[in-house]
Amino acid sequence: MKKIYLFLPLIALAALSGCKKNENAEGTLSPVIAVVDLKDLYKGSDLTLSTANLSGAKQIGGVVISDAASGNIPPGIVVIQNFRRNALRGIALEIGAAAAGYKQGDSVTVEVVGATLTRVNGSIRLRGLSATAVNKVAELPSLKLRSVQSAALIAAPDDYENTLVTISKAVTEPEPQPGDTFSGDKTINDGFGKVTLHTEASARFAAEKIPASANFTGIPVIVSAGGKTNIQLWPRVLDDVFELPLIKPSPVIIAGYLTDPAGSDNNYEYIQLMATQDIDFSVTNYSLVTCNNAGTNPAPANGWAVGAARSYKFNLTAGKVSKGQFFYVGGNKNIWGAGSTDISAAIWINSTQYSTIPGADFGTATTNLLANSGNVAGIAVFRGITVNAATVPLDVVMYGGNGTVYAAGPPEVGYRITNTDYYSTINPVTRLTQGFYGGGTNTSKLVLPATGAFSQLGGIYDASTGQWIAGRTVTSITLTAKSPLSTIETGTAFTTLKN
Repeated sequence: MKKIYLFLPLIALAALSGCKKNENAEGTLSPVIAVVDLKDLYKGSDLTLSTANLSGAKQIGGVVISDAASGNIPPGIVVIQNFRRNALRGIALEIGAAAAGYKQGDSVTVEVVGATLTRVNGSIRLRGLSATAVNKVAELPSLKLRSVQSAALIAAPDDYENTLVTISKAVTEPEPQPGDTFSGDKTINDGFGKVTLHTEASARFAAEKIPASANFTGIPVIVSAGGKTNIQLWPRVLDDVFELPLIKPSPVIIAGYLTDPAGSDNNYEYIQLMATQDIDFSVTNYSLVTCNNAGTNPAPANGWAVGAARSYKFNLTAGKVSKGQFFYVGGNKNIWGAGSTDISAAIWINSTQYSTIPGADFGTATTNLLANSGNVAGIAVFRGITVNAATVPLDVVMYGGNGTVYAAGPPEVGYRITNTDYYSTINPVTRLTQGFYGGGTNTSKLVLPATGAFSQLGGIYDASTGQWIAGRTVTSITLTAKSPLSTIETGTAFTTLKN
């Protein structure tokens, strides 16, 4: 069984690193500089550190996050991270053979005067430190860990290098074959970008089987080679890789929605979906539920089945659609409100006058099926027509503002989620189960739609694995009364399938 770590904020370093001025002594310069400020001193060339260029400081404080014993780190290197001035930053220390004496969680101070701030193959280091320059002052039981999307890592590598991060719900590309191990460079993809996972051939876990899907924790390292700069993720130990079961593909995914048609919203809002396999809805039933949380609301004890004015259900029990085709659920078959282009030629699996007809099983008739302002709203697709507090959806999209839609309990209540491009049923930091929107790390939501626009959700979905190769993002498509159906079914930002 894998060992579970709880990662908590670091408070023990408060005395080790502060601002450049000592607030408790009138005008006295602090002897400690935050790592974020130290790294900012590097301007592209080596810098020998002194009290002059350190504004009177002479040390940094930090917590060791590297693991020399496991071997997936360059020899003689200790990596520390430090959270000060609302910034978590890390740096590599070159201290030679003494590096083997430090382990994860060691709280240290480092005398940096006389050391050189430099870049080695792209990554910032402190070079020229003596073994005695690093002093252990405590042992901390936990480390600060951030869960980040690969896109954030790629966009701001300097912010993340030499800190501890997790890239969650990533798949190994190509899919590992029998005999494939961690050793060397592997590509992992979380749907928001691709990052190289690096394991030294001498690492203790180099010969272990690499999983097809996992939450990958490690230390980001900037690597420059051949005129290009990339960021790699170096796992420290085998336990840094938390294998996940492969996600089963959903037959239906949410691809777009119109929340604000021209004129009255009554019966003119709709949801665009895509089939990832051939479906005969009369044989295999599905359902779709929308939630609208206008005003101040308690977390719904019945989840998506809260009903009344907060959720509305459509049963999908008739009609057929082929793999890769868009289909629609909603009100009237017009692209942008009354009198606009008739799109009845599209595949409509359910067209209901929702302003006068109650939802199937729950939901009162409503003039506002899909919120276009205010608190968070959502859309969920379910297999079958039974939806209650315990039912887990196939796909979920949440968008909009805030609102009270989750309560930690016990018992937990709210809108259940599933594994999607934005949500995970396993917390990538604590490795505990998290099954609701608003619980744990499941706080992401899409932006509110632009006024009068169709929200097109662009992404690439792997129909064979159930993974989002490119996570969904919102593109607002401006519509007019004469817009053709192709306006919302083509372009560069609509959802596509990888077969």
